[in-house]
Amino acid sequence: MRKSTIGIIILSIILVGMVIPAGFSTSDSQVVITYGETTHHNADYKNTVDDFFEQQAKVDMYKITSKIITADEVNKISTSITGRTYNSNEIFSSALVDLNENDNLEVSVDKSKITTITGDMYISALKSAGITAGHVYVTSPVTATGESALAGIMNSYEEVTNVEIPETVKEAANKEIYTQSEIVQNSNVSADKISDLVDDVKETVKEKNVTDHQTIVNIINNYTVVNNINITNSDIENLASSIEQIQNVQGDVDNYTSEVSDVFNNTTDTNSLKGLFDGLFN
Repeated sequence: MRKSTIGIIILSIILVGMVIPAGFSTSDSQVVITYGETTHHNADYKNTVDDFFEQQAKVDMYKITSKIITADEVNKISTSITGRTYNSNEIFSSALVDLNENDNLEVSVDKSKITTITGDMYISALKSAGITAGHVYVTSPVTATGESALAGIMNSYEEVTNVEIPETVKEAANKEIYTQSEIVQNSNVSADKISDLVDDVKETVKEKNVTDHQTIVNIINNYTVVNNINITNSDIENLASSIEQIQNVQGDVDNYTSEVSDVFNNTTDTNSLKGLFDGLFN
């Protein structure tokens, strides 16, 4: 038995040496944090955000790549959607993206600080951009709507995967987030109901390959009646424009998804391999 045990251990070590390249480590490179520049430049704010990420994501903050999202980067998107220009002292939202957990897309939002955008809203917008895997954590040191965090989240995905998200796709995803947040703030409808409405409409529009604006408006109207959701005609028009824009960039979304799919698959294979050898040695 002793010789057999030694033989198994030796064989295991040989196998590990054959299939795991030198320098292999569990993937800190698969985790990226993006700090809003206001948060990053304030030690107390940054500590608050770091504490949230450490507790929620169970990560070693000293081993993770981080980036700063500036007002200029947010304004590249926001000015074409909301018309608003942010100053450098207004970018608080921060995000952590972990591709080690990539079987499904999951978003954990610090509800004590992020007041408008929900996890489901982020998921919906990210899926519109062709992102379907990873665990995203979103927080802020002070109360914030969470709209600007999407820019940081997509930046994180670009950093981890080394694949750039097309600008047309970023703009469509950010417009979706902004439109939903505006409806929530202007109506008595809950964020969850709006998120469900958007998901239902997007699914129908995609299945039927609808690109006509008025047809999308009719689909939204039907869903609001069936689900007893009371929003204004202006909200319906804005939502239809947002979903129409998403439909119009599907070609760019498909190209991005194709490019990034290999990265997600490789990450899955790496994690599976690690699990295999963890089990073997145990």
